[in-house]
This record gives sequence, structure tokens and C-alpha cells, in this order.
Amino acid sequence: MTGPRWFSQPYPPEGASAAEGIRNQLGRPELDLLTILVRESAQNSWDARLPHSEVPVDYRIDTWTVGPAHTGAWRELLLSGAPAPHDDNFPLRDTLRRGSIRVLAVSDRGTRGLGGPTRADDAVGPDRDFVSFVRNIGEPRDTALGGGTYGFGKGIFYLLSKSGTVLVHSRCRTPHGGYETRLIGCTLWKSYVALADQTERRYTGRHWWGDTSGSVVEPLVGDAAETTAQRLGLKAFGAQETGTTVVVIDPILDELEAPQAADYLCDTIAWHLWPKMISTADRPAAMRFSVTCDGVPHAVPDPRSTRPLNMFVAAYEEMVGPNGTELECHKPKRYLGRLGLVKRIMPSLEPTRASRMMDIEDLIHHVCLMRPAELVITYHPGPKPPSAHQGYAGVFRADEAMDDIYAKAEPPTHDAWNPHSLERPESTFVQTTFRRINEALERLLSINGVARPGASNVALGAASSMFSGLVGGAWGIGGATAYSKPGSTTVRGTGSNAEETKRAASDRQVRTAAGLDSEMPNGLGFHGTSESLPGGLEPANGCSVVRRPRVQYVGEPYYDDRGDSSVLIQEFRLPVPGPQRVRIDLAVTLPGTGGRETDPPIGASMPQLVGWEDDSGRLYTSDPHVLDGGDSIWRAVVRPAPDTMTEINIKVEAVKSA
Repeated sequence: MTGPRWFSQPYPPEGASAAEGIRNQLGRPELDLLTILVRESAQNSWDARLPHSEVPVDYRIDTWTVGPAHTGAWRELLLSGAPAPHDDNFPLRDTLRRGSIRVLAVSDRGTRGLGGPTRADDAVGPDRDFVSFVRNIGEPRDTALGGGTYGFGKGIFYLLSKSGTVLVHSRCRTPHGGYETRLIGCTLWKSYVALADQTERRYTGRHWWGDTSGSVVEPLVGDAAETTAQRLGLKAFGAQETGTTVVVIDPILDELEAPQAADYLCDTIAWHLWPKMISTADRPAAMRFSVTCDGVPHAVPDPRSTRPLNMFVAAYEEMVGPNGTELECHKPKRYLGRLGLVKRIMPSLEPTRASRMMDIEDLIHHVCLMRPAELVITYHPGPKPPSAHQGYAGVFRADEAMDDIYAKAEPPTHDAWNPHSLERPESTFVQTTFRRINEALERLLSINGVARPGASNVALGAASSMFSGLVGGAWGIGGATAYSKPGSTTVRGTGSNAEETKRAASDRQVRTAAGLDSEMPNGLGFHGTSESLPGGLEPANGCSVVRRPRVQYVGEPYYDDRGDSSVLIQEFRLPVPGPQRVRIDLAVTLPGTGGRETDPPIGASMPQLVGWEDDSGRLYTSDPHVLDGGDSIWRAVVRPAPDTMTEINIKVEAVKSA
């Protein structure tokens, strides 16, 4: 066999598909190319998993610049037999002649590879993975409950390449039980007219690179494939390893630098493939994911510990558990699938490029739709919750008997369910699915099963600016409440005017200094150094100012994640030195009630103190609790009650000296 060369497909007498038509079969998707790459390639990998294998499918994306040791081989091998030098017809030539060659490879292992016949006219049996991926376009899926439908998704590899060129490196089992490595190059660009034997001829714009010694270009196989792959610097397969690597030459990275693109791919994998990443007590994760850039690993987020994906994981577990809801269509009667919902108080989200691609900004109010293959179709938005700091997540998984119907409702990119693309009664089933989901969401957002009138116009939640006074609480001093400026020295007067206030303050100083009033009411007496008093008051001769313990709130309360739940945190100081006893006073307020509730109704929950947290993060759970006053910042950690405003008051009193 001679070395690999290019073969350009001329139009046969019976006609063929032009490259432009094949490239356009993805339509005009709303998702960007990198997102579609992750979705479509992972779907292909999942559908190609080894049957009856308990080992997770390994899926990885690597991007790198071809090093000097291999650049010469890339140019020598991939320019051999290239079409006539016209860059508009074959832009790979210009790509290879530039200073550096950038590539992106999508690989899977634990899959069956691209086996079966290599010629389309020989692929009459069920094993036709090679011709389905490399030769044919639009074949119906042959994997029961698979993610794919008509195979248009493979077009994303060509769309992502600036030259429309990929290398396909695969290892599969042979009919006789052995292993075979295959390597072929493919270009999908645009149709053109060129001279052939002094005669103009039309070409489809499809090109293959491989063994051109026969009547049809064939992949390199066996030792030839492995030697050529080694010259190009491609990772070799193990002796009994099967799978596929698709190398995209000169990828489009959406104006991202390569490391940024790697981080984005990691985030995108988490958002679109998290159902394949989670393990349970009785089964491991279905797939393993990794991303590298120039040999440096980039971490794929763990959905169980990453907000807000952890809410969707919780909803998935609700869906598969005993509390999941079964959705049905009544006319005609059909079981649709299963739904799980969770609602939580949660901090505002920091949107990412990947979340924005799903139209998810700072609030989660979405239901993840999936078919039995458990690949994310889309995040269906529901009504916004009445609180800016309350969110909900859901997961709906279609029943296996309904899989074909939902699959037919999807566009080529598999990122939506469109009932209008179906005929009745199938369209009715999909429409009813959305109606049943919305009904379940209305129940979730109601109190005690009754929807709140006008709830969408009322901003509940502890950090709502409308009710910020309820959130922060009041300045707590002993068993009373003072509304003075935080950090000030407060002296209560008994008269109704300034003179009476001054006299009362002076009397208190004298009595305290003489030891006549060492215990102020409510145990507030505390001796400190002299400091300025309100209204220009000066300490009496020989007297010291009574510095009463007080709470100085630091900033507004905020939400934070602690494990699987969100808590409300109020930071504070005790500016007066010495041991002091603090306790929490929690209440709830419902907008429109005009008051605070400290006793919950039957079946309702109340806010709870989780504990007092110091600067080092140590948590003290007793209430009341003795703290030392000073400059240190403490945090009151509170678990709020859902559907309410949480009112926080921190009370303080001096601790008597022994």
C-alpha cells in the first residue's frame, strides 16, 4: 500500500448530497458550537457503550498545539494528494502551512469503536458504526433508548473546524474476535467545479484521506493505522481497548483563549451531562469526564457540590425515590413519566457562560427534561418563585414506552421538545407533559396547597430590599431594644426633655460610681473607660462612664451554602470588652400581616439558630452563649423558614464577675 492520500468525491450520475446541505442539517441552533459538541459527542459515546459492561464510559476532551516533533508529519501526510490548490475549495492546505497547528480531540473508551464494514454498500447487517459515522448521513438510530435519532449531530465536528476537517481514529472488535485499529480523515466543506482530465467536473465538497489504492478510499487499518497515528502524535489504544477519538483540526473556540475554552467545556459538561456523573449507593457513575489543555488538567465540577446543579441532583433523587410524582395524560390515557421537585432558600447565583447558554441567570426555577437515556434535553423554565432568594429545581424523565414520541419532538440538536412538530395524539402527549409539570409547580409554590393570591408581585425572602428592616433585626441591648446608631454609647433618660435626660444621666453616673447601682435593670451594669456621651455630656467628677454591652451589626445579612442547605448569616461585633452573654431572638413576618410571629402555626416551621461562628469558622451551638467582647467579628448562623421573612434580633447582657 502507498501512503495515505486525499480522495475528492465527484458527483455520481445519480446525484449526491452537497457538503453545504450536510453542514446545514443542524439548522440554526441557539446553543454555541462548543456546547453542541459536548452534547452530541457525549450522546454518541453513550450510545456506543459496551453492552453489559459495569465499567463507566470514559469521555475526554483534549486540546493542544501540535509540537515540533510531529508538525512535519502532519504537513507531509495530510497534504499528500490534496485537491488542486484553491484555498476556497480546500482550506486545510492553508491551515497546515501556517506556523502552528491547533487541534481538539474528543475521545471515548469503554465503547465499541467504529466497527463493521467500511463500505456503505456492504453494511447490510446491524453492525455498521463505521459507515454510519464516516459515510452515511441521516441514518435512523439503531440503539434502543439511545440519545441520538438520525445522526445529524456528527456534523458538529465539521462545523467546529475552520477547515471542515477531522481525523477519526478508532479501535473495534472484528467479526472473528480480534481487534482492529482504523484511521481515516474526512473533510466536509462546500461543492465546487474543477478540471479533471481536461474536463470540468462538479465535486460534492466531501473529501476522504486514507488508502486510495482501491476503487473506494478506505481507512488505514492495523499496523499502518497505528504507525501513522504515532507519527501524528495521537494517543495509542491499549491491546484490548476499544473506542474512538475524533480530532478536530483548527477548532473554533468562540474567541476564547485555549485555557478559557477548556474551563468552559468543563462547565458545559457539568450542566449538560450531570445525570451521567452522579453515583448512588448501588451503582457507580455511568460516565467519567476529563478535560485537558496542552497537557494541563482542568477540573470538571462535581454536580453534587456545585450550585445550583446540586439542586437538580436532589430533584433527580426525589424523582427516582418514593416521593416522585407520576405524570399522566387522561385523554387519550397514557403514562408520561416521572417528576421530582425540590424547593430551597438559596443565595443568588453568579451566572456563568455555560448557565447563560441555558438562559439561567441568578435564579433557579427550572425543570430538567430528559428521556430514558438520562441526557439533558433542556431546562424548562417555570414560574418565578415569590422570593428572590428562593429557588426550585425539577427533573422529569420520560417513560421508556414514550421514548420514541419525545425523540420525534426534538430538533436535530436534541435540545427541545416541540409538540407542534408532531401529529395527534403524539403532540397531545408532549403538550400534556408541560401542562402537568406546570400544575405540579403551582402546587410547589403554594402554602398548604393553596396558591397565594398575587404572590408573583410580592418579594419574599430575607434579603429583599423591600423588607430589609425585618431582615437585619434591631439593635439588641439586654432584654430591651434600642434603635440608636450601632456602636454608640446609649444613656437612657427618664425625663421628657434634654435637661431631664442630662440630669438622669448624671445621677446614674454618680450612683454607679458610688457603688449604689452596680446592677442596672436587666443586668446591664458594666464599668468601662470614659468616652463621649450624647448631647455633649461629660462624666461627673470621679465617675466613670457606664459602658453597657451592645450589639454592633456588621453589614446586611446574607445567604450562604452550608452542605446541602442554605443558611442566613448576620455578622456582628460586641464592641465593649469583657464576657457577655448573647442569645438569639428569631421571628417570622408574612407580608401584609403587620406583625411578627414567634409561635409557628400547626405544621409550619420557624427559623432556627444553627450556631455562633467565630473568625476561625468554629461553630458554637448553645443558646444563650458567652462570648468575649472586642473587635472580633462573630456570625449568627440561622436556618430560615421557607415562604417567610426572617427577623433576627441578637440580645446581649453582661456576665457578672465572680
